[in-house]
Amino acid sequence: MKLFIVAALFVAAAVAAPATPDGDAQIVRYDNNNIGVEGYAYAAETSNGIKTQEEGALKNIGTENEALEVRGQFSYIGDDGINYVITYIANEGGFQPEGAHIPKSK
Repeated sequence: MKLFIVAALFVAAAVAAPATPDGDAQIVRYDNNNIGVEGYAYAAETSNGIKTQEEGALKNIGTENEALEVRGQFSYIGDDGINYVITYIANEGGFQPEGAHIPKSK
């Protein structure tokens, strides 16, 4: 019985927790171009200001150096009200993000 009461208290606390704007976000735009040949592209945007877009394609097709290269960008509004933007490339050189707030290696 005690276990039931404790569990009920946890459920009540979770239900009473205030909802965050991110928890109520809706997808307002979604574009997708992925037929499985020669690459893909997509873009999406949510009602809370998150935006993302990405495209990927094979390069060096038919060689032993064939690799997928992905380029993209995403942005979001931080708790401080600043719009953070990250652009990136991912390829045989790894994931390479760039953004004004990301420290640069020396």
